[in-house]
Amino acid sequence: MIKPLDIRQFTPSEDTVIWDVRDEINFNEGHIAFAKNQPLASLTKELLDKTQGDIYVLCGGGTKAEKACQLLESFDKNRQIIHLIGGTRAAKALGMPIISENI
Repeated sequence: MIKPLDIRQFTPSEDTVIWDVRDEINFNEGHIAFAKNQPLASLTKELLDKTQGDIYVLCGGGTKAEKACQLLESFDKNRQIIHLIGGTRAAKALGMPIISENI
């Protein structure tokens, strides 16, 4: 089940599973705290099955995240998948901390 959630209503924490579905280069340029890089092409039923709890999904602006949510829902229609609307660009615009891993 996909549930949309505006990024303004979300507070990242270490107990939350957050998947940023952009490619590694874009992820490393800047992502929200506690997000794990899980590119869209890497999403599988096996990965979903071994991940506990709700999964929060975002990308840069929303296009890839929407596709990722639909894919994850096709693997398990009863699983709670939260689409973080606005993505990293909106988080940055709101002043949320953005982590860059580029040297």
